[in-house]
Amino acid sequence: MRGRKKTVIIGLLLAGLLGLCGCTSPSSDSGAQAEEKAELVYESSMELQYAENFAVDYYKGGYTMLTTKSDGKQFLVVPEGGQAPETLDSEIVVLQRPVKDLYLVASAAMDIFSELDGLDAITFSGQKEDGWYVEDAREAMANGDILYAGKYDKPDYEMIVSKNCSLAIENMMISHSPEVVEKLEEFGIPVMIENSSYESHPLGRVEWVKFYGALLGKESEAEQIFERQTAILDKVTSGERTEKTVAFFFVTSNGLVQVRQSSDYIPKMIELAGGKYIFENLGDPETKRSTVNMQVEEFYSGAKDADYLIYNSSIDGGVSGLEELLDKCGPLEDFKAVKEGNVWCTTNDLYQQSLSIGYLMEDIHTMLQGEEDSMHYLFRLE
Repeated sequence: MRGRKKTVIIGLLLAGLLGLCGCTSPSSDSGAQAEEKAELVYESSMELQYAENFAVDYYKGGYTMLTTKSDGKQFLVVPEGGQAPETLDSEIVVLQRPVKDLYLVASAAMDIFSELDGLDAITFSGQKEDGWYVEDAREAMANGDILYAGKYDKPDYEMIVSKNCSLAIENMMISHSPEVVEKLEEFGIPVMIENSSYESHPLGRVEWVKFYGALLGKESEAEQIFERQTAILDKVTSGERTEKTVAFFFVTSNGLVQVRQSSDYIPKMIELAGGKYIFENLGDPETKRSTVNMQVEEFYSGAKDADYLIYNSSIDGGVSGLEELLDKCGPLEDFKAVKEGNVWCTTNDLYQQSLSIGYLMEDIHTMLQGEEDSMHYLFRLE
């Protein structure tokens, strides 16, 4: 249900049918109410700058339609005290405002709910208390306001059903456990698959704050949060480019080196920050994968002369010093960046911070300028 200058008629033209059968409505007022209940009248669509994988459309009377484009699913958010059209397409999920009792499995969205002051909408978490880096989430779980309801592939069905879960917000990992989606829907719990990871532009991921803002009825707050991120982008792109090369990587437990596909958002951030990702045309963008695994020898050949190395700590908890990193991968000692002291590491909480993207871009820009003051998500390995 998307488009401009259109009216979506959901239901029957009640007044016309009454006229055909010789019936009359009790009053003109009640007839108008019935007609309004039977249709959705399109008003406008949310304007997006970078995000391509969701849409928000507004309808008369305070109705909001959310669409996730990867699967085409639609969610009609009904205003408080309102009712959904009686003949609404059965595939459209109806959510009643105020939206509450959510089961949040997509951990990257938690900081968005926190920034929107919307944690009261979440009752169930797919992460345990000690697994959260979002302080407000840890505190809410410690207070019992948010309950652990199992991982994405092993939800506590009894808990979430008995406590009236209204919606499960999953990340793309749920595609590996389709039986969970089937089971949740069998219990009457709709599933929304959050696919911000498919956004090609870094700020496309950040712009999902507007999606959740529309879900919670906090559009103005979401817009302000997004504007702060775009201001950072304007700042880092206004300066002179250094064109210095950067490798962003992780050493796996089986000795492989995991790097970012060239079409991923991290290489794009490096480019926007004034640098150059060391691996050009790596991977197949059509696969939608973000990473590529390679042998150490291949990584050595491609990244040995990179000006900067950034180790991704969000997977294994990271490293605290250069020696610890060299213990993981000895050949790194021959790299230019190691010899010149330009090895950096991300903080552990990065993957849970969807709204960190602007600040990480600013950190990379600062690093490329040879500075390291006021870093948010990067630190130098000594």
